Amino acid sequence: MAENRDILNGRIWTILQNDKPSIIDYFKKMKNVITSLSIVIVLLTSCSPATEKKVEKNASPDVKTAPASVSKTYQGKKDISKLEIPVDFTLLVPIDVLNGKSTNVYEKYGIEFSGNCYSCDLTSLSITKKEIRWANVCDEKDTFEIDDFSYSKEGNKTIFKTPERTYILTQIDKAPVYELVIEGQKLEMKGKRISTYFTTPIALELFTEHDCGNFEG
Repeated sequence: MAENRDILNGRIWTILQNDKPSIIDYFKKMKNVITSLSIVIVLLTSCSPATEKKVEKNASPDVKTAPASVSKTYQGKKDISKLEIPVDFTLLVPIDVLNGKSTNVYEKYGIEFSGNCYSCDLTSLSITKKEIRWANVCDEKDTFEIDDFSYSKEGNKTIFKTPERTYILTQIDKAPVYELVIEGQKLEMKGKRISTYFTTPIALELFTEHDCGNFEG
């Protein structure tokens, strides 16, 4: 057995000696290939986590931006729903300019005697979200209602719009005194004449001329 092994080793060594240049070149090439593969594997291993991390970083802002946009839209709608009609408009009574030269608002304005006490043809004004209501100052059952309207505010002005006309109520004094301007078709109501100026029933008591006195009609 030992003799055969020595013969075999001798033959292999002879082959290696005869083909030495080609065998050595072969191992050199294999070594280069293995080295190249190792470098590629290292590069792939080091690049993959970085790419994944970059994707996560880019995705993060999108997740945060979407809820902010929804919140802003919702907030806008919420602000619109908060638009309220001034409480004073629940009931406004007519007044007129009695002394245009006076700088005292309570002397300058007051009730119109004829329209409130004698002819009783003036109208009060009540505005809520449901209706605009005109009523004779001497007969609260004599009314005219409007329920088809929209409204908006511009500074000290509150604007009410119907298909036929636009009503603009502007606060011209803190007393308060409101000036009414009507644009569009002329509004005519039997027994209900519309004044240019209005105030609240509570504030009316502060004006010098605020009732009919001893007049009994």
